[in-house]
Amino acid sequence: MLDWQDLRFFVHLARHGSLAATARQLGVDHATVGRRVASLEAALGLRLIDRLPRSCPLTKDGIAIAALADQMEIAAHAVQRRARGATSPLSAVIRVSAPPALAALCIAPNVAELRRVHPGLKIVLQASSALAALDRGEADIAVRLSRPKEKGAVARRIGVMRFGIYATADYAARPPHEWEFVAYDGALDHVPQQAWLRRILSGRSIAFEASDLFGQLAAVTSGVGVAVLPTIMGDRESALVRLDVSSEPPKRDLWLITYPDLRRSPAGRAVMSFLSDCIERETDTQR
Repeated sequence: MLDWQDLRFFVHLARHGSLAATARQLGVDHATVGRRVASLEAALGLRLIDRLPRSCPLTKDGIAIAALADQMEIAAHAVQRRARGATSPLSAVIRVSAPPALAALCIAPNVAELRRVHPGLKIVLQASSALAALDRGEADIAVRLSRPKEKGAVARRIGVMRFGIYATADYAARPPHEWEFVAYDGALDHVPQQAWLRRILSGRSIAFEASDLFGQLAAVTSGVGVAVLPTIMGDRESALVRLDVSSEPPKRDLWLITYPDLRRSPAGRAVMSFLSDCIERETDTQR
């Protein structure tokens, strides 16, 4: 009989490429990962990986088994979601993935409101710009700036993230042709607000780059330059002023995403209603 846990460890190893990276992801030591994979190889009578000093590439058999096991993991999470949707009381733990700015400025400050109504509900908030894979159980509900791509997921638009261009009052007093800018690093040139910023540079330079909005906010408030920030962030910062520009920054639709099983559960409905209400309320106050 195969041990599902052995398969689960192997799926993560196939995904992350090394014992060390897999161990970090799963919160175990690398010897445990190695032991689990060896156990699976023994059960199957197949060599699944080549054990190299810094990586563990899959063998031909390993690639085939990993593809099958990957689907098994997705199916296992679907079973768990179905069970939770059928039995979940209002005393559940719900994992929510959201962009860092929304997590810190819209969701976390309003959790007490949810707890007053449903004291048995616990939200585990995962603030990350990366898209959590709902079909792999990385989160139960996600708030995103793009439509979902997961097969079978359901989504609805719950608001709009607006952007403005900000600087300190002293910096804003400079002639616009002397402005320098704070921006995302080049890896995020594809996001609409960054693409818009690059279009208005007109030969002006980017003085500082940061991969996250809170790093950009810190740089702008210290007087480094001008940045495009969500209005829920920039308008709340007393050290900053919003600048007038000829071309308005883009808006981003906000989407709430989950699977039907969780949406049907009492806990899932309560958390989705809470997220929708607080994000719509908070983003509508900043225009």
